[in-house]
Amino acid sequence: MGLVSLLIYTGCNNLSALLPDDEPSEPEIVSINTDVVSANTRFGFDLFNELRQTEENKNIFISPLSISIALAMALNGAAGETEQAMTDTMQLQGLDAESINVGYAALRGALQTSDPKVTLTIANSLWARQGVPFKQDFLQRNTEYFGAEIATLDFMDPNTLITINQWVDTNTNGKIPKILDEINSDLVLFLINAIYFKGTWQTEFDPAHTRDGTFHLTTGDEKQVPMMTRTGDYRYYENYEEMFKAISLPYGGGRMRMYIFLPYPDADLNTFLNGLNSERWKNWIAQFNEQEIFVSIPKFKLEYEKMLNNPLQSLGMEIAFAAGLADFSRMADLDRLGKNLYIGEVLHKAVIEVNEEGSEAAAVTSIGIRATSLPPQFIANRPFFFAIRDNETETVLFMGTVVDP
Repeated sequence: MGLVSLLIYTGCNNLSALLPDDEPSEPEIVSINTDVVSANTRFGFDLFNELRQTEENKNIFISPLSISIALAMALNGAAGETEQAMTDTMQLQGLDAESINVGYAALRGALQTSDPKVTLTIANSLWARQGVPFKQDFLQRNTEYFGAEIATLDFMDPNTLITINQWVDTNTNGKIPKILDEINSDLVLFLINAIYFKGTWQTEFDPAHTRDGTFHLTTGDEKQVPMMTRTGDYRYYENYEEMFKAISLPYGGGRMRMYIFLPYPDADLNTFLNGLNSERWKNWIAQFNEQEIFVSIPKFKLEYEKMLNNPLQSLGMEIAFAAGLADFSRMADLDRLGKNLYIGEVLHKAVIEVNEEGSEAAAVTSIGIRATSLPPQFIANRPFFFAIRDNETETVLFMGTVVDP
C-alpha cells in the first residue's frame, strides 16, 4: 500500500463549521493512500475512453472523482460478486473495504485547500425512502468516511424531489440546479456526490488581449471564437514522437493546475486519445519543465449530462445493475424488505466555464438504488412431506415425510 503524508488544514471550506469562529484551524498530518489515487486515475481514463466509443468528435466533460466517490458509497452496501465486480471496475483490486473507506476519507480531507484563490468543496448525501430497513452500519460507514448527510423522506411527496435538487443546487453553487427529474416508485435510495471548484489563474489573462481567432473543427470547418492570450513562464512539455505539445496553467498558489494537451496540426486528436492511459499520463506529467511561452487558448463553457449505466456495465459492473443478481445485502435487511436491491441508474452532470479570470466547474453524480420483488424462497430446512406423482394418470407413486434426512 502506497502512503503519502500531507500537511493539510482541515478548518477550511465546509469543514470550518466544525471549529469555533475564534479558534484558528490546526494543521493535521493526513496519510494519503496512493493506491486509491492511482485507482481513481485508471478508472477515470477507462470511463473516459468508454464514453468516447459512442461520442467520438463530441465534447465530453466528466468528474472521475465525483463518480468514483458515489460508487464507493454504494460499494459499502455491496457483497459477494457484486462487491468484487464494482471493486474491479473501480480499479481498487487488492484493497479491502476498510482501506478503501479510509483512503477516500483521507483523500477528501487532503483535497480541501487553504489557497484563497481556489475553492474546492466535496459534499455527499444519502436520501432514503421511508420504511426501508437500511442497515445502520451501512449508513454509519458513509457518514464516518464520506461525511454523508443522511435524510429519510417520503418519496411519494413531490417536495422530496425539490429537496434533493435544492441540495444539489446549493452544493454546486448554483452551477447545476438539479440532477433528478422524477422519482420512480421502485427507487428506494439516492447516493449523491457534488463537487464544486473555482480557481483563479495564478496570473490572469488580460481581457483587453482577448481577440477572436480561428478554431479548426474536426470536420474541417472553421469557427471564430474568443481567444485569451498572454506570454509568461509556464510548465511545458513537447513530445515529438507522439506529436503533441502540452502546457500546465496554475491556479492560485500552483497546487491546482489545468493541463492542456494539443496534438500537432497534422496529427489527430482521436489518435492521441487512443493512446492515452494512466501510465502514459503519469509519465508525461513528470516531464514538464518551466519556460517562457506565448499562450493562446479559447474561452469556453461546457455542459455535459450522461446516464452512465451502459459504460459502467461495459467496464465490468453488469451484475450491480442486474435486478435478480445484484447483491446489496450489506445495504439493507432484504428479508424484512422482501425485495432485492440493484443499481437502477447512475446519472452524471458536469459543467465548466473557462475565462480570463480562471475556471469554475461543478459535477454531480447520483446513484439511484431500485428495489425489485425477491423470488419466493423455498428452503427445506425442517421436517417435510413429499410425494412422487404420475401427472398423466394422476397416480401417487410414493409419499413420505422427512424428519431426519
